[in-house]
Amino acid sequence: MANFQKLKKISKIWYIVAGLIILAIVTWLLTSTKKAEEVNFVTAKVTKTNLQNSITATGTIEPVTSVTVGTQVSGIVSKLYVDYNSVVKKGQVIAELDKSNLTSQLNSAKATLQQMKASLLSAQSTLNYQTTNFSRYKTLYKKGLVSANDYETARLSYQEASQTVASTRQQVASAQEEVNRAQTNLGYATITSPIDGVILSKSVEEGQTVAASFSTPELFKIAQDLTNMQVVADVDEADIGDVKVGERVTFTVDAYPDDTFEGSVKQVRQEATTTNNVVTYEVVITAPNADLKLKPGLTANVTIYTAEKKDVMCVPSKALRYTPTKETVGGLKISDLPNAKNKVWVIDGKTIKAIRVNVGMTDGTNTQILSGLDEGQMIVTGIEAKKAEDETSSSSEESSPFGPQHPGKDKNKSK
Repeated sequence: MANFQKLKKISKIWYIVAGLIILAIVTWLLTSTKKAEEVNFVTAKVTKTNLQNSITATGTIEPVTSVTVGTQVSGIVSKLYVDYNSVVKKGQVIAELDKSNLTSQLNSAKATLQQMKASLLSAQSTLNYQTTNFSRYKTLYKKGLVSANDYETARLSYQEASQTVASTRQQVASAQEEVNRAQTNLGYATITSPIDGVILSKSVEEGQTVAASFSTPELFKIAQDLTNMQVVADVDEADIGDVKVGERVTFTVDAYPDDTFEGSVKQVRQEATTTNNVVTYEVVITAPNADLKLKPGLTANVTIYTAEKKDVMCVPSKALRYTPTKETVGGLKISDLPNAKNKVWVIDGKTIKAIRVNVGMTDGTNTQILSGLDEGQMIVTGIEAKKAEDETSSSSEESSPFGPQHPGKDKNKSK
């Protein structure tokens, strides 16, 4: 009975030992395949770089000065002296209308003027006679040699002759104005260029009839100088507040996708345009065009640099947003500045400490540092967790005849 009790006690001990061994093996298997995590600080160096903020927009290439040439008189186009892309000078004749009707109107007006002048001479002769006659009757009436009725008749005739002369003079002036108008209209039949430039468009052909009854018909469009163009860009209302005259601009056009053109903001127009509830403002941008690549009407993809600073000391913007915690710094001590509006963190021996900084402009990625740091100083921008590779030995697989064999393994052993 005592031996049985002793054997039972020994069996319990072996069970406990076996359980502990199994637990140890399971724990080892689980932990041996688990990847260890190591927390490292991500740092960056305080360096000098260029900062810039920009907005984008689209616009249209236009000549700085362009003039639409029309006609103030109706008629048939009899002659055209220019075509597309013709270079013209100010005052140069570029087209003529048929002058037959206009010449006839001028001759008719001149004839009417001559009639009015002849009528004026006749009226003046009559006035001279009536003036003399009235003077004679006036003298005789004072002497009592003529009746009052005869005197009044003479006076009335004199007044009528005076009014006739005044009226005829007005008719002569009116006839002279008709002559001047007809002469001017005849001059309008000869179309001349108002500026030096290049013909951009031609809207008529020889033999075509143009009517100027209600509006001035367009004949030509002339651009003054194609070597000096401009871009009229539509800037969204959310961005227009940052656009100022003189700001640098770059733009591209689809015709030359590999070329970048430069200009500057020339004018910010105050008039707003609303399209589909979107409010935009026109911004005029200079576009030097010495090589004549830019053509009127091309669409420009515009970048306006609203703020630029060159060679300023900067740090990554995320460094200003990083805040260490006890769980992520390991054994390092945290030295904070709770009241600092802007701060970055540096590692000083066994301490990670905050440094107060004054910041300037930012482009979103980098932020300018005005004071608080020195160039080349290392700062913390964040942390990263690195996972170590599984170091579990594969000797068990190699020693087990039942484990999966690598291709060529037996072949190598045979060698």
